[in-house]
Amino acid sequence: MGKCEQCIIKQFNSLKSLTKDELMRISNCKTSQIIKKGTVIFEEGDSVNGVYCIKDGVCKLSKLSENGKDQIVKMVVKGQLLGQRSLISDETSNLQATALNDMEVCFIPKSEIIADLQNNPKFSFDVLKDMALDLKEADDIIVNMAQKSVRKRLAETLIHIHNSFGVNSDGTLSVLLSREDFANIVGTATESAIRVLSQFKKEGLISTVGKHIKIENLNGLNRVE
Repeated sequence: MGKCEQCIIKQFNSLKSLTKDELMRISNCKTSQIIKKGTVIFEEGDSVNGVYCIKDGVCKLSKLSENGKDQIVKMVVKGQLLGQRSLISDETSNLQATALNDMEVCFIPKSEIIADLQNNPKFSFDVLKDMALDLKEADDIIVNMAQKSVRKRLAETLIHIHNSFGVNSDGTLSVLLSREDFANIVGTATESAIRVLSQFKKEGLISTVGKHIKIENLNGLNRVE
């Protein structure tokens, strides 16, 4: 099992602000897990009781609406922390986390890291900055839902996935999302997402290889309204 103080992943999140002694203590109590694609990491209403540091893979955070549809709120990727809110609040999770591909994570119990929040102001400030960014992204999602077309939102989602996660050797997007996932990200019916993706294909903006999507014209996608 790797040691936190030697792990490069911490450079990408607020754990970088912990001292070597704090990291060594956390390293002794963390648990490393392999989470298979499709596995629910925690559900709405669960007590998370700690944070997951993502060493590899991607998960989606989603909320079930009253009509039984999932709304994907965010994708959490390699290098990020999952469940930071549980450190500040005693509330249960308001979102479900599901692995989109095979993941490698380390779980740090809340009881071990809470003292660091109280004793290390730099760490506390970094956690606050991450939460402020989450709030900003949530604000943007609300505005986008109200003001942008499904075509525009779907184009932006494809660009975001391309820029954030990169591509496979054949040029297809490295994160494989179902058509339902795309619909749940942009807040539309699955049929609408399928129809818009078909339009993008006809317009030469994307191509498909099985279920995988390849962006053929990034500038064109940027111009979609």
